[in-house]
Amino acid sequence: MTQERIIEMMRAATRDVFGTMLGIELTDLEAFAQERAPGPSEGVLALVGLAGQWAGSGTFSCSANSARHIAGQLLMQPYESIDDEVLDAIGEVTNMVLGNVKTSLEEELGPMGLSIPTVIYGRNFTTRSVAKSQWIVVPFGCNGETVEVHLCLAPSKEAGGLTRLAKDQLAAVLSILD
Repeated sequence: MTQERIIEMMRAATRDVFGTMLGIELTDLEAFAQERAPGPSEGVLALVGLAGQWAGSGTFSCSANSARHIAGQLLMQPYESIDDEVLDAIGEVTNMVLGNVKTSLEEELGPMGLSIPTVIYGRNFTTRSVAKSQWIVVPFGCNGETVEVHLCLAPSKEAGGLTRLAKDQLAAVLSILD
């Protein structure tokens, strides 16, 4: 699987969710790779974990203004500030986008689990991943601002598929869904 193919998957999934669920048209910006975990110095960042024979993380990040707009489009009401509904909406958009990416990846990489999103909002924060893999960053123009989808994937350390931590996390998620 090439980096270009993964970028295609990320673009298609993001455009599909934004167009279908939010009625927002996105503009493709130039994708790139970076060595450190991406994250805005301020704004909203949602993170999900991926686990399978390949494992990693995916994130969605945007400004507070974009988060309010995205939540407003999803929930069909205006938001003047970042509240629990806005954070939940960004978590749901992240789940839809990266869930679609995961589905596309599974066709070539095998079954994968997807964790529940964690959403962070604030100023002057950074993110760090202990993974030494490269992150693919796919930015989009969205109503005069930039939103980004990030993905970091590497072969799982456990040859048979899911690592023990990923299995425990997946079991916890599945028990919630029962």
